[in-house]
Amino acid sequence: MDPSHNLRMFYVYVLKSKKDGGLYIGCTNDLKKRIEGHNAGKSSYTKKYIPWQLIYYEAFISKEDAYSREHALKYNAQGLRRLKERLRYTLAQVM
Repeated sequence: MDPSHNLRMFYVYVLKSKKDGGLYIGCTNDLKKRIEGHNAGKSSYTKKYIPWQLIYYEAFISKEDAYSREHALKYNAQGLRRLKERLRYTLAQVM
């Protein structure tokens, strides 16, 4: 049996609000469902900035690695700055 058959991935994602251009960083194991939830107003923090557009994500096999990366992007200014540098053209285009 192929061990990757039951592989569950965890995603760190960045959304950009089409309303005000703000960014939101999150982590989930079901990226499509989570983004749909944000745009349906199911998150009290993000519902006032709907609609959201996915602009970036990273996939991890390890839940711990994914949540560690999310934490680094949210609470480490240098990590977020570097990501914004990588996404400078995307950030300029999306809105």
